[in-house]
Amino acid sequence: MQKALKVYGGVLRLVRQLPADTRPYYAKFARENFVNFREVDANDDTALNEHFRRAYNHSIWVLNKYSVNESVADELKKICCG
Repeated sequence: MQKALKVYGGVLRLVRQLPADTRPYYAKFARENFVNFREVDANDDTALNEHFRRAYNHSIWVLNKYSVNESVADELKKICCG
């Protein structure tokens, strides 16, 4: 659970790097995605790690879409991908 909260917080920090008019959309999108996966078994490391990698990869895609340097996601990469 602690790692999931760190990932969620990291994603929200990245949302602050986006243009101001896009932030509400992506903040809501992130919350909805984390809420949708709350039924994942906390003991299933494989499923959790897959969701964390997906969160990181999607974050990178969004950052690239808005021409934000990927290096701002280095902390999230450490959390998600070890």
